[in-house]
Amino acid sequence: MSATTATRRSTPTFEVDRPGSHRQHEVLRLLPTPLLIFVLVFLGVLVLTPVLYIFLASVNSDIGVANGEFWPSTVTFENYSKIWTSVGLATGLTNSVLVVSATAVVSAALSVSTAFVLVRYTFRGRLTILRGLLALQSVPGTLMVLPVFVLFSSASTYLGIQVIGTQWGLFVTYLTFAMPFSTWVMVTYLRGLPKELEEAARIDGASNLGVLFRIILPLSWPGIVVSGIFAFLLGWNDVLFASVMTRPESQTAAVALQIFGASQEGGAIPYYGQMMAAALVCAAPVVILYLIFQRYLVGGLTAGGVK
Repeated sequence: MSATTATRRSTPTFEVDRPGSHRQHEVLRLLPTPLLIFVLVFLGVLVLTPVLYIFLASVNSDIGVANGEFWPSTVTFENYSKIWTSVGLATGLTNSVLVVSATAVVSAALSVSTAFVLVRYTFRGRLTILRGLLALQSVPGTLMVLPVFVLFSSASTYLGIQVIGTQWGLFVTYLTFAMPFSTWVMVTYLRGLPKELEEAARIDGASNLGVLFRIILPLSWPGIVVSGIFAFLLGWNDVLFASVMTRPESQTAAVALQIFGASQEGGAIPYYGQMMAAALVCAAPVVILYLIFQRYLVGGLTAGGVK
């Protein structure tokens, strides 16, 4: 036996899977395909059934909803036209959009710049700030209502600045609670960005602001969108602070819905149809926002960063 033959026999051979070959590995799944389809359909039905009921109730009469009808006996869209006068939804939606949008934009802008400093620079108190951002998330909002109200009342008394009852006062309140979480989201996201890009930019003569605006911001859009949408949802769904910090002319949509629902208590038949229609109208901006930024949300929540 020659040395070449012995070498061939002793050398192990490997089969390489080629594209299109039946030996290709399939993607492993936790559940079999039929069971996976069943679970997805079940979850979809579980989520969409309440939404379907709210829509059907919004086009039904109040008596029909009170009788427990799931499918309306008479379909009418008058409830969608009445809510703009009975609920006062136009003023509430306008105030909500203005205050919450400003909170989302400012919170996202400040959080990315703050996170850039906390991630890329080392200074005394850096770890304390990072730990404080996490600690602030554990403080319930109900404990902060009275201190915030007293602080803003003191500003009005001693400084002559009217804060309570104004839109910008509610904006400051929402920004205070949105900033810690938004900053922590951006800190987590910026840690996944490669430092080599920043070092290359500095070699080319870029300043700190140049690195932030030319390198960090274009690569951080998914994280910025996540932090901004969180701030948006925080203000959009809030009732506690908005009911304390606003007046009738500055109240948000959530407060308008709460007042409208409470005013019907003790009546003969509550305005179920108008309440359901108003709830759908108030939920529409959030759904539209999600559909627009869905691609960025997926990338930001998975902390994809740049590979």
